[in-house]
Amino acid sequence: MDILGIDIGGSGIKGAPVDTTRGVLKAERHRIATPQPSTPEAVIEVVNELVEYFEWKGPVGCTFPAIIKHGVTLSAANVDDAWIGYEAERKLQKRTGCPLLLINDADAAGIAEMRFGAGRNHPGVVFILTLGTGIGSAIFVNGELLPNSELGHLEVNGKEAEKWAADSVRRKKDLKWKEWAGRIDVYLNRLTFLFSPDLFIIGGGVSAKFEKFQPYLTTQVPTVPAQLLNDAGIVGAALAALKLA
Repeated sequence: MDILGIDIGGSGIKGAPVDTTRGVLKAERHRIATPQPSTPEAVIEVVNELVEYFEWKGPVGCTFPAIIKHGVTLSAANVDDAWIGYEAERKLQKRTGCPLLLINDADAAGIAEMRFGAGRNHPGVVFILTLGTGIGSAIFVNGELLPNSELGHLEVNGKEAEKWAADSVRRKKDLKWKEWAGRIDVYLNRLTFLFSPDLFIIGGGVSAKFEKFQPYLTTQVPTVPAQLLNDAGIVGAALAALKLA
């Protein structure tokens, strides 16, 4: 079944129809810059613009970079504070006129990777970490998702991890790959100490450049790039929305 997947990020909002039986995009993804300020009303208009771009009438899966419970956004790390406590899923459904499911962005990427990517059939504890504007996390135990883990906000060296080691920090501070990898390594080792995972999957846009920083990682936990790369959020959103079909 085909479902429209939309991935809302701190810098861009992108979407495409997804073949949920194969985990592939059915059309070239369309991306629109995230409005600044990223208020609910402005972002919802962009989501509706994507729905109209694909002339979509069926179910929609949509990610968002926040804690999401019962369709309500409960945090706003990299978007406007007006999202906190906002009935986002209901408002998106009303504006688009489509059945729509809202899910945490890293959880969506994790669902895609566990179904079609690097985590497929992997037992034990698997962490998917999306390195982008912030750091998203998804935790799976024997294939079951623990939602809304938000481990990008874990304190590392006196700072929130994502404010010290996100890919946006690498770009803003023009860090060399080795220097940035050192920060990621500290973060991974902290997660290893706390959770003893069996596998790290590195997602987000930087996953396409995994070979540039992987040699500098010292963690003993197997660490691999996401196979769906930056499309994981779109695919995972569509998979999560299968329950609407």
